[in-house]
Amino acid sequence: MPKTKNMSLNETMPHQITSPSWKDMGIDMKKPFVNKYGVTIGDSFYDSKESPLNQWSDDIDPAIMSGDQWVHPTNDIGWNTPENRALIEEMKKPQGVPFMHPDKDAGYGSD
Repeated sequence: MPKTKNMSLNETMPHQITSPSWKDMGIDMKKPFVNKYGVTIGDSFYDSKESPLNQWSDDIDPAIMSGDQWVHPTNDIGWNTPENRALIEEMKKPQGVPFMHPDKDAGYGSD
């Protein structure tokens, strides 16, 4: 079985300086895939001779480039927007919560 290439550095894509980190998310980085048009999605090159963008004409319906087949789940430039980065931050697992009683202040009078 051939070894697979590690796609990430510290669970983020190293070539995108503003790429969000998926570390501690419980979500694995996904490998690039080839959609039904033969275009590799998620390789970060954003250019393929098979892409409708490289064969554009007045006869091509722009809707051809809509849908999930054009979006990579963990390596899409859309994750770099502030709104989508905030979504990732909200999903992160807490790193630990200080000990607290639900109805008592355990630190009362200690300072």
